[in-house]
Amino acid sequence: MTARIHDAGTERPVPPPRSRGRRTALVAAAVALVGAVAVTGALGLGGGGDERPRTPPRSGSLVPVTRTTLTERTTVDGQLGYGAEVPLPVKATGTVTWLPSQGATVGRGGTLLRVDDRPVVLLYGSLPMYRELGPAEGRAEGESAAEAEPAGEAETVGGAETVGGAEAESSGTARTPTPAATAAAPPPQPLRGRDVLQFERNLAALGYTGFTVDDTFTDATARAVRRWQRALGVARTGTVAVGDVVYAAGRVRIGHAGVRLGSPAGENALTFTDTARKVVVDASAGDARWAVPGTRVRVGLPDGRSVAGEVTAVGTQARPAEGEGDGGAAAGGGAGASVPVTVTVRDQRALGRLESGPVSVEYVGREARNVLAVPVSALVALAEGGYGLETADGRFLPVRTGLFADGQVEVAGPAVRTGTKVRIPE
Repeated sequence: MTARIHDAGTERPVPPPRSRGRRTALVAAAVALVGAVAVTGALGLGGGGDERPRTPPRSGSLVPVTRTTLTERTTVDGQLGYGAEVPLPVKATGTVTWLPSQGATVGRGGTLLRVDDRPVVLLYGSLPMYRELGPAEGRAEGESAAEAEPAGEAETVGGAETVGGAEAESSGTARTPTPAATAAAPPPQPLRGRDVLQFERNLAALGYTGFTVDDTFTDATARAVRRWQRALGVARTGTVAVGDVVYAAGRVRIGHAGVRLGSPAGENALTFTDTARKVVVDASAGDARWAVPGTRVRVGLPDGRSVAGEVTAVGTQARPAEGEGDGGAAAGGGAGASVPVTVTVRDQRALGRLESGPVSVEYVGREARNVLAVPVSALVALAEGGYGLETADGRFLPVRTGLFADGQVEVAGPAVRTGTKVRIPE
C-alpha cells in the first residue's frame, strides 16, 4: 500500500520502507571488501610497486673464502722395534762359559761373553779384528820364518853344508863367511796399520794412557795393554789376540743366543741390535717417492701421542707381497712389492716404555702455498659440468679445483676473492 502525505494542500506519495534482508547483504559486502584489501596488503601483492617478492632463504651456513697453505698428509703402518738382529763376529775359540741376558746393553769395554772363562770385549770401530796386535818380537816386518833364522846355522844343500850362506868343501874345510852373511839382522819393526790406530783410540777412551795414539803398536802401547789385561783379570801378555775383541759401531743390545753354556764358541754365538728403538715401514715400491733419507715424519703411538721421526735408510731391493712369491710378482707386475724404510726417533724418551708394537707414520706429500681454499662441503656440482660455489645471494660462481687436503680444497676462478662468503648446503 502507498501512503500519501498532505502538505499545504498538496498530496505526494510516500515510498515504502526498505527490506531488512537487503540491508544485511550490503553490510556483508562491505566487510568482505575491507578484508580482501587487508589480506592483499599483508601478502605484499598490492600497492608499493617498488617491492620485489622475497625468495624463502635456503638452509646452510656461510663461510668465507680464505687464503692459506694446504698440505697433503698420508699415513702408513709401521712396526716399532730395535731393528733386525745381526750376528756378532765372535772369533774366540773354546767353550762358552758365560752369556749375557737377552735385551742387555753392552758398551765400550764391556764383556759380550766369556770363552774358556776369558772375556770377549766390545770395542768401537768399523774395521773388524783380523790379526793379533802386539809388539815386534825379533822379526822384521814382512819377513818370513825362513828369513828370520839365525845367521851361521848350518844346513845341507845339495850334499854340501852351508854356513851363513857360504858353501863348505866336502873335505871339511869351511870357507870364510862373506860380509853379507856376517852383517847384523835389521831390528824388528813395530806393527803398523789402521787396525792399530782403531785399537789405540779405544784403549785411550777406556782411560789408559802413556802411549801415543797413532797407527804404530809400540812398547808403550804394550805396557798400556798389560794394565788393561790386569783390570780384565787375564794374563798380562801385552798382546791382543784375534778372539779377545769384537768391534761394533757403538753400544749394542743383546739379541738371542745361538749357543748354550758349554757349547763351542762360534760366529753365531750371539746376535745384537741397536740400542735405539726405530720404526720400519714396508712402503709400497710404486709409491715410495716420499721415502728419502732426511724426510721428516710423525710417528703415531698406540696411546694416541705422536713423536717426531726422520727417514734414515731406504731398502734398495723390493720384496714381493706376502703370498706372492717370485712367480706371483712376475705375473702381477710386482704391484704388491714393497721396500723397507727405516725411521729413526731421536727423542727416545718420548717413546716411553714401549719397546715394540704397531705404530703409524704420517708423511707430507704435496703442498700448495698461498692459495684460496674453502671447505670441501661447499662445492656444488653444476648442471653444465664442473663445480661452483653458491654465494649468499644465491648466485653460483664456477671454480677450478686443485689440491684436496685437511677437509679443504684449493679453488680458483675469476669471481672468487678472499673473504667472499659462500654457502655450505645442509
